[in-house]
Amino acid sequence: MTNEQPVGVIYVEDDDDVRIGAVQALELAGLSVTPFVSVEAASAIVRADMPFVIVSDVRLRGRSGTEWLSELHRLDPDLPVILVTGHGDISMAVQAMRNGAYDFIEKPCSSEQLVSVVRRALDKRRLTLEVHSLRSALADRQGIEASLLGRSPQIQEVRRLVATLAATNVDVTIYGETGTGKDVVARCLHKHSARRAGNYVPVNCGGLPESLVESELFGHEAGAFTGATKQRIGKIEYAHGGTLFLDEIESMPLSAQVKLLRALQDRSIERVGSNKPVAVDCRVVAASKANLLELSENKLFRADLYYRLGVAFIELPPLRERREDIPILFEHFTLDAARRFERDAPIIGDETMSLLLTYAWPGNVRELRNVADRFVLGVLDSKALNRSASGTSELSLPRQLENIERSIIEDALRRKLGDVQATAALLSIPKQTLYDKIKRLAVKVDSIRDGSLVRPGS
Repeated sequence: MTNEQPVGVIYVEDDDDVRIGAVQALELAGLSVTPFVSVEAASAIVRADMPFVIVSDVRLRGRSGTEWLSELHRLDPDLPVILVTGHGDISMAVQAMRNGAYDFIEKPCSSEQLVSVVRRALDKRRLTLEVHSLRSALADRQGIEASLLGRSPQIQEVRRLVATLAATNVDVTIYGETGTGKDVVARCLHKHSARRAGNYVPVNCGGLPESLVESELFGHEAGAFTGATKQRIGKIEYAHGGTLFLDEIESMPLSAQVKLLRALQDRSIERVGSNKPVAVDCRVVAASKANLLELSENKLFRADLYYRLGVAFIELPPLRERREDIPILFEHFTLDAARRFERDAPIIGDETMSLLLTYAWPGNVRELRNVADRFVLGVLDSKALNRSASGTSELSLPRQLENIERSIIEDALRRKLGDVQATAALLSIPKQTLYDKIKRLAVKVDSIRDGSLVRPGS
C-alpha cells in the first residue's frame, strides 16, 4: 500500500527504571515512543483510529492494564494492545489474549524481544489504518460519482477536485454556464465535508431585491425598518457550522459586496439595525457564469472580494463539450422521471439518442433533465430537437456521426455486458467490423465489462 502514515508507541509503566530502559530500547530501534506512568494519564490522548499501538504493564497504580484493555477494545477493536507482566501468570496471559490483547510479554524481557513484538504490532496497525483510509476514500468517491455522473475526462477532473477540496475548509468558486450543475457540485462539497451535519444554505444572489439583500444575507433586528416586526436570522448566520452557497454572485449589488467582504474577513456579521457583531463560521461556495476576474478589472465586481473568494476554483464544462456523458445522464434522468411520475421507463431508441447527441443543449444538464421528463411523459417534441441539431455548428458532421456511432456501440455493449460477439449479433454486423469500430472510436470495452461504465439501473 502507498501513503503509509507513521505509527508510534504509547508505553505505560510506573517503574521508572523499567520505563526508561524500554523507551531507550524502542527509540534506539528507530521507533517513536510516548511514555506514561499511569493508565489515567495515557487515556487522555487515546482515541479511535489513532496511529499508535499500546504497550502497558498489567499491574499499575490506579487502573490495571487488563482493565484498560477492555476499555480500549470497546473504543477501537482493531487497536493492538501488548500487555507486560512480571508475575508469570499464564492464566492471566491466556485470558488477556481472549479479551483481545495483541500479545503478552513477561518481564524481564530482552530488548530484542520487546522491539520484535512491537514492530509486528506496528505493522498490523499501519495496515489497519491504511485499509480504513482506503475504504473511507472509496466510500466518498462512490458518493461523489453518484452525484456527478459521467465518464468524460472533464467530469472526472471535476470529481477529483471535489474530492480534494471537500476535505478542506477552503472557500471555493465554481464557474459554469446556466444549467451545468453548480448547485449540485456545491451540495457535493458540503455533503462530503466535515460540515455535512451543518446547514447547506443556498442563496440566489440574482433573485434578491437590492432593497432587501442586506436583510436576507445579514438578518435584521425588530424595528430596524418599516415592516421589520421581529428579529430575523440572515442566510450567513443560518449557515453557521455549515456551507453558504452564493449562486450568481456576479449579480450581487456592489453595496452588498462591501459588507460581504467584511463578513468573510472578520467571520462575523452585524444584523441590520444592530451594532453587535455575531460570530459566524461557515464555508463559502460562490458560483458564477461570468469571469469574476474580468468583471473586477472592468469595475463590475469588487476586486478585493474576488481575491478573498478566489482561493480554489472548479470549472464545469457545458454539456456540448462532454457529449459522451449524454447517454448515461439521459438514462439516469429517464429512470428518475419514471419513478417520480410512476410510469414505466420508455426505451431510448437510436433515433432519439442521435438527436440528443447532436442537439446544442443551450440549457445544459438542466435542459437534458427536462427533456427526459417530457420523454417519460410522452410529450417530447423530437422535431424541435431535430431543428436545433440541424442548425448547430458546434461539431462537424463527421464528429457528430462518430459520437452517435460510439454511443450506440457502448449502449449495445452494456446490454450484452461487454460480450463483443453478442453485441455484433445485436447490431447485425460482423464481429471483425465491430472490433475495427471499437478500436477507431476508442470504446473502452474493459471498463464496460468490469462495471465502471455500466449504465445506471442495469
